[in-house]
Amino acid sequence: MAGRPQTLSHTLQIPLEDELGDVLEKAMSCAGLSPEALAEKSGVPVEGILDAIDYRPELSPADCGRLAAALGLNEVGLCALATGKYPLPDSEGLPFQVWPLRMAHGIGVVNAYIVAAGDAGRGLLFDAGPGAEALESVWPREIRGIDGIFITHIEAEHAGGLCGAADRFGVTDAFIPSGARAPLGRPMGERETIAAGGLEVTAFRTPGHCALHNCYHIRSAVPSARSLLVSGDLVFAGSAGGPYYCQRQLRAHLRRVLLAVPADTVVAPGHGPMTTAGNELRFNPFVS
Repeated sequence: MAGRPQTLSHTLQIPLEDELGDVLEKAMSCAGLSPEALAEKSGVPVEGILDAIDYRPELSPADCGRLAAALGLNEVGLCALATGKYPLPDSEGLPFQVWPLRMAHGIGVVNAYIVAAGDAGRGLLFDAGPGAEALESVWPREIRGIDGIFITHIEAEHAGGLCGAADRFGVTDAFIPSGARAPLGRPMGERETIAAGGLEVTAFRTPGHCALHNCYHIRSAVPSARSLLVSGDLVFAGSAGGPYYCQRQLRAHLRRVLLAVPADTVVAPGHGPMTTAGNELRFNPFVS
């Protein structure tokens, strides 16, 4: 909702980005398996696999266990998706305000985020949505200035509003993955830290979904306070981004980044609801 900061508990009603069928399709693509080959490998009837892919899942827990073993997935998380009971933690306590900016793109929804450390009406923008008009439509009225823009990856749905936001707020540089190109691009590499807007932002280089992708870990000056991870298309609640560049690197960086931050770190993904690092380490099907 434009105009109100939202904590994790406000996003629990937001649907997951991926259902069981989406996760199975991504996992089969990673494994190079057709539905028929997966059925042979797992012993699950191909009709049940095809129904799940077609969003009509009627797989038993035993079926999910066999599919998880065949695909190298987390069985507990896969079963939770199959029953529509994937857990989302109801957590509070971030030492700064977060505005999730949810914008329609195609048949789906893409997220950007504003993070503000105080009440001065200024913040940091993470990703920029599909365009200036879309970003404007969800912009919170409290935020009248931007002290920095951070882009997870240069895709139209995540960076389309970059120039418009920069022009509106007079931002001359945007931080982007090292090696990427953007009109306002300033490269930010692995573990590089920027202080801006009363916050510290550390980049993790996370190729996999695409060749040049960053996640950003945001911390306040409050000792031992809870932190935020803007994960782009690396990890979603209950799933992961499509491995269009390298599935091996995507899964490796997914686990690496979730382990690199405190377990109570709130994860703000490029699609779907927020979650926590600890929750995804325990339940995400692609963390096994």
